[in-house]
Amino acid sequence: MKIKIGITDAHLKSSNSILSSVLANEMTFYIKLRKFHWNVSGPSFMELHKLFEAQYTQVEVSIDETAERISKLGGKAIGTMKEFSELTVIKESPNKYPEQKEMLKELVEDHETIIVQLRKDIDTCDEENKDAGTADFLTALMKGLFYPHFFRPQLVVS
Repeated sequence: MKIKIGITDAHLKSSNSILSSVLANEMTFYIKLRKFHWNVSGPSFMELHKLFEAQYTQVEVSIDETAERISKLGGKAIGTMKEFSELTVIKESPNKYPEQKEMLKELVEDHETIIVQLRKDIDTCDEENKDAGTADFLTALMKGLFYPHFFRPQLVVS
């Protein structure tokens, strides 16, 4: 069924493309958090283990919300590792298992990368696509999940 919400088909397609990239970033970040959760060791093991678990649990919710937003706009959510890897801006490190401080540094950098991308996506959705709903959705995602206060490694490892 074609949706009629005052946004052109081209703009809906653009918003769904942006949301697919957001979904790819969330999935890649989620997988990285899982990897670090499984492989963290050292003096702050339990604190980091719990931090990573709390964060991947929250990211899991946002993944579902993003996929549902795509569906609401008449699109289909991507769902393969190949699709995610083609669209993500997050860098992976296969066969590398960093120490605690390096894990934290990498996750902070990922947060920053995602925030920069979300800011661009918000502007595109709002100004070019005339899709205030998706712009608001992305703003809430940035403020709630990926804003720097969410991830405070300085409180865990000094």
